[in-house]
Amino acid sequence: MKNKKKIAAALAAVVNYIKTTEENSSMCDVLAAPVIAMPPPPRLWGLSGRQTQMQLRNLMQLKALQRLG
Repeated sequence: MKNKKKIAAALAAVVNYIKTTEENSSMCDVLAAPVIAMPPPPRLWGLSGRQTQMQLRNLMQLKALQRLG
């Protein structure tokens, strides 16, 4: 009788251990899932500044070409 109780207790402990490890691994899978981040919004001041620089360079190139021709 004592052996049956010990075997039942050991089996219950093993089953409980397997259940907890499965739960923990499923939680880790959810946490380890890749998170798709939204791209940052465009920075309008930066875009405006770059556009202005490009326009000035274009004007300077046109002015230099007119002097050559």
